[in-house]
Amino acid sequence: MALTIFYDGSCPLCVAEMNQLRQLNSNNAIVFEDILADDFDSRYPDIDSVKAKQILHARLDTGEILLGLDATVKAWAMVNKKAWLRVLRWPVIRIVADACYLFFARHRYRISWLLTGKSRCQPCESGQCEIKSK
Repeated sequence: MALTIFYDGSCPLCVAEMNQLRQLNSNNAIVFEDILADDFDSRYPDIDSVKAKQILHARLDTGEILLGLDATVKAWAMVNKKAWLRVLRWPVIRIVADACYLFFARHRYRISWLLTGKSRCQPCESGQCEIKSK
């Protein structure tokens, strides 16, 4: 099973998480796509980049779309790490966790600034942040 994860390449915390996943992605089961790439909309017309900026999107090779914490939990499961995240999908906890995630997603640049001192990644030569290659 493969997963394509669509992340915000201007968010320092998002890029940091994608870099962690990338390092653990030894079987190349996860493909990483920056929603801010110039050609994103033409390569992924089925993914609404405006909505993907509001909530993390991922797509399984079956075509199923995962959003928010469902995408996060699936990505970490695919690299066999952070199994404790599955707790966030339990019925009662899911409601609170999803509300917290949506708050984080809405304020990710401010939260990034508080935690890293950077609200946005500095553009690289291609005009956007990039995750590190292995």
